[in-house]
Amino acid sequence: MRFGLLGAGRIGRIHALNVVARGDARLVAVADASTEAASSLAQATGAKVADADAIMSDPGIDAILICTPTDTHADLIEASVSAGKAVFCEKPVDLDSGRIRRCLATVEKSGKPLMIGFNRRFDPNFAGLEKRLRSGEAGEIEIVSVISRDPGPPPVDYVKRSGGLFRDMMIHDFDMVRFLLAEEPVEVFALGSALVDKAIGEAGDVDTAAVLMKTASGRIAQISNSRRATYGYDQRIEVHGSKGMLRAGNIHETTVEIATGQGFRADPVQNFFLERYAAAYRAELAAFVDACAGKAALSPTGLDGLRAQMLADAATESARTGRPVAIEAA
Repeated sequence: MRFGLLGAGRIGRIHALNVVARGDARLVAVADASTEAASSLAQATGAKVADADAIMSDPGIDAILICTPTDTHADLIEASVSAGKAVFCEKPVDLDSGRIRRCLATVEKSGKPLMIGFNRRFDPNFAGLEKRLRSGEAGEIEIVSVISRDPGPPPVDYVKRSGGLFRDMMIHDFDMVRFLLAEEPVEVFALGSALVDKAIGEAGDVDTAAVLMKTASGRIAQISNSRRATYGYDQRIEVHGSKGMLRAGNIHETTVEIATGQGFRADPVQNFFLERYAAAYRAELAAFVDACAGKAALSPTGLDGLRAQMLADAATESARTGRPVAIEAA
């Protein structure tokens, strides 16, 4: 499978290196607004440097990886599928649900596959938990709890263009809740504060947030986010059901522990999302390749991206008004 890459930044480099590590895939071309970034990644992967239009029009390219800034995603998806390419796009499709709907209409008309980069679904621990949940080990789902805390906040300049914590950071957790519940939330209540960095609050965003959601059948989900965790990148999931509980914890730098008279002490948890989810990014790409080859169903889809965005929109509105927000049908 022959790939073109749009965006040679941090996440683009991860996907590019994962492509070239596969025996059934090849990176043909790289495009980026920074000629230096594109040239560096092309040299590292054996690809050529090209602009986006050239990549889309190249008959020797089967699929396009979109790893550019968020505000370019929808336009690039539409142009790519209209050029007959399969598309993998990092989340989100757009920060506006209406724009996402228009984009997905273009995708549907084209008949080309679109996969959205909710990589956490492919984490071996979280995917294993979901598989055991579907097999009924925990019984009927009652409460899903997701904890996601970053080691430190991003720069304020990033915050200003991110769309806010609920749309930028928590959107991964909204997707994970949907993935685990296998039922759509119908009501969202959110709280948010700026406790980590006052400048984030002054920019109109929050850095600490909690969300409660409920499905039509009464199942409950809760999400806890923080832009600060002094002990590393905190990523945990717990699902409580009628027969018991399934839980996936953090991954530590090593599994070594020491026990003394002062108790047990372990190494810190991994401190960065690229190392924490390295296996997930590889599995995500494998799933996309298999789906394009007709070996598996495509997931997560553009509709998954829309539904996660709708939850993020509802949480943003709830935090602003202090009231629960009902979720409309996608």
